[in-house]
Amino acid sequence: MKYVGIHTQQAENNARSVLLLFLFPCLIVALVYAFCYGMIYMNTPDGGVHPSEPSVTVQANAMFIEAVPVALLVVGIWFVIAYFANTSIINAATSSHSLSRMENKRIYNLVENLCMSVGMPMPKLQIIEDNSLNAFASGINRRTFTVTLSRGIIDKLNDEELQGVIAHELTHIRNRDVRLMIVSIVFVGIFSMIAEIALRSVFYTPRRRDEKGGGGVVILLAFVLAIVGFFFASLMRFAISRKREYMADAGAAEMTKNPRALASALRKISGDPDIEAVTRDDVAQLFIEHPGKQAQGIFGGLQGLFATHPPIAKRIAVLEQF
Repeated sequence: MKYVGIHTQQAENNARSVLLLFLFPCLIVALVYAFCYGMIYMNTPDGGVHPSEPSVTVQANAMFIEAVPVALLVVGIWFVIAYFANTSIINAATSSHSLSRMENKRIYNLVENLCMSVGMPMPKLQIIEDNSLNAFASGINRRTFTVTLSRGIIDKLNDEELQGVIAHELTHIRNRDVRLMIVSIVFVGIFSMIAEIALRSVFYTPRRRDEKGGGGVVILLAFVLAIVGFFFASLMRFAISRKREYMADAGAAEMTKNPRALASALRKISGDPDIEAVTRDDVAQLFIEHPGKQAQGIFGGLQGLFATHPPIAKRIAVLEQF
């Protein structure tokens, strides 16, 4: 794999974050317009209008002009709250809590030594009380950067293996992968909720039983939402590239000078990565190995196409070639 420097990786992830921040409002605007047009069309008998009344397009445009500022304001407030409350959201989704120095000096010593070796501030440390083996990094700035480890990974890995895992997570922080992941988690959450609200509104809005084309428009709106969802999922796959895991593995190997220790750790993790508390697929993407228990959804059968982690066997093979 071609080497990519830390500053280049940071710049690429920052650019992807900006791209997401720009494209997501565009998706929201398109969704609002499609919804407005569909609602006007559905409530127009036989899909037509009286000559004295404005056309469906004109009515939809008027409805859209009134609705889009409200929608963008609500989504904007929602994003800001979710973005800055991400630590609490992730802690709740993973049932993690703070790991005190007195509770485990071993972990603090490993993290401090690695941070000093690369000149980075020490992140917060969290623990998930689960005997499975997994870990992840999160946060949006120095104040919130966090490395979270499961009880199982602490107890079942030796110091060299655990050092490799921690170095992997620290590399995600240094590369700004975690910030990109937080942005994606917030956006996916917002889109999922909007899609559900829109679909419920379409299906439960009263309309005449003899209205022709009404059912077809409902299907059309649902189809538009599905297409937007598919596009956004593809965008997430582009933004959250599998390459980030290879880059974090390479960064850990460079930091520890011991790639085989991380390879050994990944081999042990692959045997039992499932964290029982994690049921949200967006949060599961944060982990060093995607927990096997994944959220169910309309695209559940296509999870392999949108996997954000490369096969762990390939990661181990790459590390063992160092």
